[in-house]
Amino acid sequence: MRKLSLLIIAIIAITNSYSQEVYFLTGSNFTKYNFSSGQGSIATSLESGTGTTYEMGYTRPLKNNRFSHTFGVNLNEFNVVAGSLANSYTWNTKYLGVNNSLDFTVPLSKNFKLFMNAGLNLSTIIYGKQSINGAIYDLKSQDEYSGLSFIPFTGVHLKYKINDLGYLSFGYGVSKSVILFNISQEKLTTSTNQILFGIHFNIKNTNKK
Repeated sequence: MRKLSLLIIAIIAITNSYSQEVYFLTGSNFTKYNFSSGQGSIATSLESGTGTTYEMGYTRPLKNNRFSHTFGVNLNEFNVVAGSLANSYTWNTKYLGVNNSLDFTVPLSKNFKLFMNAGLNLSTIIYGKQSINGAIYDLKSQDEYSGLSFIPFTGVHLKYKINDLGYLSFGYGVSKSVILFNISQEKLTTSTNQILFGIHFNIKNTNKK
């Protein structure tokens, strides 16, 4: 957790002088879990759960203005439900992470832009509870949840210019996570679809000559 906090501070310090845009995104996550272990997969069918996502960050253009580089800090809820006539389960988790992505922008008209992005999110769990028939269990100490999650992602967003200061956006993203350094027999991956709404503010590059 301490290392992640230092990484966030470093990213903000690096991008503060060079960013051309600051943004805030929020929306919904629709997540599916996939468990596996030495005894096989979980017997009870898992259903997609919903959770919220929040992200703030900085974007700066590259040499080719169609491309840009984005750093972001985000908080994601990855929730899942499962059950049968005899048992019911819920998983509620919150992950703090950082994004690093490459973006490509396609101007559509004077006021609309389409941009696509692909990148990697590094996240760690900061809250996790599992409910089994009313009994509550902590997930943070379990190997299949703890540690650093690697989450490749991609998305497409439509941006609408509201004035010279910025844009509104609507987007859709997909991602899949895996904890690479989990040495236990129990493995967890997640697949997430996101619906995202954003506000983007243009800022001047004070270092430009």
